[in-house]
Amino acid sequence: MQFTDIIPQLWPSLIWPLLRLIFFISIGLLVANFIESLNWTSRIATLARPLIRLGNLSETAGASFSMALFSGVSANTMLSEAYEKKTILKKELILSNLFNSLPTYFLHLPTVFFITAPLIKGAAFIYVGLTFGAAIFRTVSIVLLSRFLLPAVDNPISQQKEADEQKKKGIDWKGAFKKSWKRFKKRIRKIIKYTVPIYILVFLMHRGGIFDVLESGMAEYLSFLTWLTPQSMGIITLHIAAEFTAGLAVAGALLQEGSMTYREVVLALLVGNVLSSPVRAIRHQFPYYAGIFQPKMAAELIVYNQVFRVGSLILMGCIYFLVTA
Repeated sequence: MQFTDIIPQLWPSLIWPLLRLIFFISIGLLVANFIESLNWTSRIATLARPLIRLGNLSETAGASFSMALFSGVSANTMLSEAYEKKTILKKELILSNLFNSLPTYFLHLPTVFFITAPLIKGAAFIYVGLTFGAAIFRTVSIVLLSRFLLPAVDNPISQQKEADEQKKKGIDWKGAFKKSWKRFKKRIRKIIKYTVPIYILVFLMHRGGIFDVLESGMAEYLSFLTWLTPQSMGIITLHIAAEFTAGLAVAGALLQEGSMTYREVVLALLVGNVLSSPVRAIRHQFPYYAGIFQPKMAAELIVYNQVFRVGSLILMGCIYFLVTA
């Protein structure tokens, strides 16, 4: 194959997705730097203030939580910047990142719901409700863990007074932009340095069939799930080896034919979600996490995220299984 034949294939599958990823990371980085330059952290954290006070979390964690409702990149960039400046410790970085589970869920909720509802109809409300319950459980758990693991935040009222005084002084838009742009140029070089090679490596692993082997291997070892129906195995296999929508399409067809009940479909989708999570995290989440955090820290955060996410989904699945038995 000639080089000119390879280029058209690389553009849609590697170059364009990588450029788009760097673009959104850059936007998130600029927004996070601009907010911090304006000293708006305390104002943005207002939405999550009751939770961060209960969990002994800082204003940075609260601002990151609020920003995660709109941009996960900006939220994580806030945490990364604070950690590098040593305004938060590693323990709080991990807890704050996990704390963002609920707003991150809300960010993707409309897409998930409007994909599932037309295909599996009433089962979509049950499935989305269970995944929402899992996100709530994760957030409550992190708040309680933070309450015991982090020291109490000193003088939260004085932080608010400081923000109010800053507001009275007026906003130096020009100065804030210059400061955020200077920090952006320094930070983006580092992000590209890690993101580009890691993204290319993951791309080559995918093209080399490594992820296919991992996913097909997971799909083959489903015999231990004896409580699932044979039809469920097809949904789970496609969920792992293909995409979420592939499993949904099969589930919708089986529901239409009356071959499966809502309960069987929901349980199959939950199992597929749990089993596919680790590989999907490596393929999609790690490249952009490694650009925002150090690669080692990125891997550590993903592991914690997956443990909490999978654990909460298993818990919701077990509750649903027992309640509907």
